[in-house]
Amino acid sequence: MKIIGRVEQVSLPELEMSDIAAKIDTGAYSSALHCHKIQIKQEEDKEVLYFNLLDPSHEVYSKKPIRFETFSQTTVKSSNGKRQKRFKIKTKIKLGTKIYKTEFTLTDRRDMRYPILLGRKLLDKKFLVDVSQKFILKKQS
Repeated sequence: MKIIGRVEQVSLPELEMSDIAAKIDTGAYSSALHCHKIQIKQEEDKEVLYFNLLDPSHEVYSKKPIRFETFSQTTVKSSNGKRQKRFKIKTKIKLGTKIYKTEFTLTDRRDMRYPILLGRKLLDKKFLVDVSQKFILKKQS
């Protein structure tokens, strides 16, 4: 297993996002991605999910909406203990030199320090977390 820190730089190649700080959270089951303007639009005979990644104040923010034809909904118990219904997408994430296919729930994380949270579902059997460190993968490359 690869050792990672409590915060790591990640990229989301399919979403055209690079070098974004992500919080590693072994207490969270699923991973979450900060989005806003989340909406469903009817296109022909199907529903399509649109959203904007990050906030306009973030240095890699793009006004371009992201479009997903394949998505689902799930109920997530948030850190405050309340259940929330969220949209869920599958995409690729680059951690260090490796790319993994994973799921993200879409949520408003504007009050959080990091726009991406990586949970146990992605970390399991791949990574050990050294909570005393940050950006270990960046230092290794």
